[in-house]
Formats: sequence, C-alpha cells, structure tokens
Amino acid sequence: MTMRTTAASLLALALASGGTAAGAQTLEYWVYSDFAQGEALALQQDFIKEFQESHPGVTVNIVGKGDDDLTAGQIAGAASGNLPDVFMNAVGVGAQLVDVGALANIHDKWMAMPEEFRAQFNKGAVENCAPRPEEMYCIPYTGYGTLLFRNLTVLEEAGIDTSAPPADWADWLAQMEKVKAAGKFAIPDQALVFNSIAEMYGVTGDVSTWGIDWESKTTRIDPAVMTSVLEKFVAMQPLTSGTSRNDQATKDLFVTNQLAFHTIGPWVNPTYVEAVENSGLKYDFVLMPGETADKHGGIKNFEIVGVAPGENLDLAFEFATYITAKEQMARWAKLLSRYNSNDAAMAEADVAALPLVARSVAAVEVTMDVSPPYLIQPVPACYQSTVVDYVSATADGEFTPEEGAAEMIAELNDCLAG
Repeated sequence: MTMRTTAASLLALALASGGTAAGAQTLEYWVYSDFAQGEALALQQDFIKEFQESHPGVTVNIVGKGDDDLTAGQIAGAASGNLPDVFMNAVGVGAQLVDVGALANIHDKWMAMPEEFRAQFNKGAVENCAPRPEEMYCIPYTGYGTLLFRNLTVLEEAGIDTSAPPADWADWLAQMEKVKAAGKFAIPDQALVFNSIAEMYGVTGDVSTWGIDWESKTTRIDPAVMTSVLEKFVAMQPLTSGTSRNDQATKDLFVTNQLAFHTIGPWVNPTYVEAVENSGLKYDFVLMPGETADKHGGIKNFEIVGVAPGENLDLAFEFATYITAKEQMARWAKLLSRYNSNDAAMAEADVAALPLVARSVAAVEVTMDVSPPYLIQPVPACYQSTVVDYVSATADGEFTPEEGAAEMIAELNDCLAG
C-alpha cells in the first residue's frame, strides 16, 4: 500500500468514526513559533492544503506562538470559550490544560481509529496521554531524548581519545577534569535548570524514583539516589561554565571551542551544523553516560497535539489524526532531521538513516520521563523551583549531599501537601 493510499484510507476511516467533512467550517490551528516559519511552515501548509482538498468547504488557519504564549492563550481561551480547535503543547502542561477544560477527552474517537493507525505511535507517549481508563487527552507528536554533544577539538586538545563516548560516570568526570586542567570549561552548570537536574538524576536513578506520587501527594525521589546525584553536582561545580544548558552563551562557548560537553535536545544541532560550515567546528552527539557502562543518563520529553471541546471537535480530531499519521510525520522528520513520537515514521528507511534521528530514537529508549506521571494533576510551581534551589545550594556548599537530599525531599512533600 502506498503512503498516499494509506493516508486516504485513514481519512476515510476517521470520517466513518463520527467526523464530517461537509459544509463550511474553519479550524484554528496553533503551533510552535518555529513550526510557523521557513521550510517548516511550508510543509505545514502542504498538510493543510491536502486536508482542505479532501474536505471541501473546510479552512484551516495556522498561527505560530511561543511556548509561553501557547499555554497562556489556551488557558485564556478555555475561560472565554474561544479556544483554538487544534493546538500543540508539551505533555507536561497537559494536566493544567485538562484542569481548565482546554483539552477534550478523545478516548472514544481514538479507540474508533484502526489499529493500524494507533499502533504507529510510541507506546510510552500514548500512555502519557491516557492517565486513567476511558480517558485520553492528546495525540503524541514530537519529542526528544537527551543527547551529549561533544566538542571534539576541546576534548582532543585535553588529550582525550574521542573515538568512543565516555563509558560511564567515572570516565565522563575524569574527562571533564582533564578539560578543566587544559583551561576550558567542561559542561554548563547543570544545577541551574530543572531539566538538566533531571538529566543528571537519570545518570544514577530511573523513573521509578522520580516524579510525583499523586495518591499520597509525596515526591517519588529516593534520598539515597538524590544524595548520589548531589555528590555529582558537587564534583562538577568547579568544572562548569556558569551558564545553563539553555543559554545562548552556552552555545557560543561550544562553537568557539571553549566548552567540551552540552547535554540537551536535538534543537541545537542546526546551530552547530552552521558552525561547522562557518568556523570549522568539530563535534558529534552521543548518548549521555550513566553510573555504569550498561546505563544512560538523560531525559525524554514529548510534545502533543490536543483538540478542544466544542462544535468543531469531530473535524478537529480528523485533522489532528491526519497531521500526526506516519506519512506526514515521516515527511516532517526528513525535513527537520528530528525525532517524533510516531514510531512507524521513525522506522521508515530514509528516516532511520538520518544520524540525528537514529541517535534520538536510541536516546528515547534509554532515558527517563522528565516529569511523570502526566495529565493527573498540575504540578505546583514550588515543586521544580524547590529541586533547583536545593541542588544549586548543595553544589555551592551550603549543604552536604545527604543534608541537601533530606531537606529537598521534606520541602517537596510540604509543597505537594500545600
């Protein structure tokens, strides 16, 4: 069966599951701002054109918004009754959107789709969207797993063999110390951002001791694991650049051969590809090492497509299933060389051959969710800020690792009980 035939069949089945393509209707479609410019926008417009051609009388208006504006607009729209019909966001925001009524429960519509379609998606990403029996609030879309970007010039000048990635945490730390001794920065300050702290927790722990137990309203963080993680932050502190993983200054240090390692998602790769051409940057990307050679650190995170409740729900769901289907997600992956949550698309030969996609698929398999479980309750703001505060304070010497872990867990439980 060709891609074109499969896509047409899915549209027909979506119609049969309760949708309608008849009559003049307009869908408002909100996307991330970087998906609404350049080549990404052109491909999104292709998807829209194809959908409109198969749905006479239907118009889809695409609007790009920054991360914070997406969330603020969806929350405000739920309050005013003026929601976009189809929209993107991070799965970690999902509980807040459910809480305000911005996300429709699409469980029955999802189950009415053919197994051929439902089986395309990453199983864990689907489970994230379905927090309870008979509930599902999103369709998995894009995502990432942590990659360790390595500046090969910095490493080689420090006398490090770059033919293989660090074998484990001890090997990685030894390499960072050599980089510092050579007068360069080893790594950004991982204590400054919750996601980089989560990445480091994954070096020692796993998802079974990470996140929140909503029934008891307590943190799942294990004190022994967190103590070990805080010991790593203490060891790294004198080796860091003082910038966070998200800062432009971090990328500047990397491309000017002042920084050895950058743990982050694949979105930085275009900047580094450009630096290869402009300044001769030598770099690669590997999986983040773990405590032992058979383990990996890092996180995985997913973006979602949601559908708003309301009179356009049926048509909006059809459009959402069209843009997330294998055929469209394979085209999306090839254009951006980026991972997405459609496993069938990732398995297409010309997609799987892309180095960044292949490494990202591997990363998603071995990393832990950044803030599980999803779509249960909104995470209070005090939770992530408490983690950052205690990790930073411990790295700076205000607490021993044991004290920092104990104080952090106690305050997190107070935060959740509050």
